[in-house]
Amino acid sequence: MKKLSLGLMAFSLLAFVACKDAAKKTEEVVDTVVEEVEEVEIAPQAIAFSLESKSESTATGKIQFTEVNGSVTMLALLSGLTPGTHAIHIHEKADCSSADGKSSGGHWNPTFKPHGAWGADTGYHKGDIGNFEVGEDGTGTVNFSTNEWCLGCDDETKNVIGKAIIVHQGTDDLTSQPSGAAGARVSCGGIIQ
Repeated sequence: MKKLSLGLMAFSLLAFVACKDAAKKTEEVVDTVVEEVEEVEIAPQAIAFSLESKSESTATGKIQFTEVNGSVTMLALLSGLTPGTHAIHIHEKADCSSADGKSSGGHWNPTFKPHGAWGADTGYHKGDIGNFEVGEDGTGTVNFSTNEWCLGCDDETKNVIGKAIIVHQGTDDLTSQPSGAAGARVSCGGIIQ
């Protein structure tokens, strides 16, 4: 009987040690998987669309918004513009149905700030992207990134879906209220999924 009890105790001890080793190995595997998941970037969201000419202009373009790890980048490739400085903004509605682009509403300003240069201490609209240069060939590029926008999130002060990109005939003076006196809307495109 003593031999049987000692044998059972030895077997129990071996089983306990084996289980403890298996648990430790499992814990190591779980830690490794968690570390790998934390290193993986969240898959980007992207929206691409075209701009159409407005106000009897020839201005067109291609826009892409990409969101990666909480930051949204807007890349705009624009053409058919007059050489010089032009303003580009996000407007309230993805409605480009009118010939003058005014169906898109005013600047997107969900935080009710005054118009101004992006990042200004005095305030700025979430749609106040600013100005860009157009070369003699009529083309220009805008590459703009911010964590103050999102693509389809629940925060209406950040979500650009359902808004429009407007390119203006002139320069945004960054001070005139409510829109910077940038002139006619020469190109429009809705930010829609």
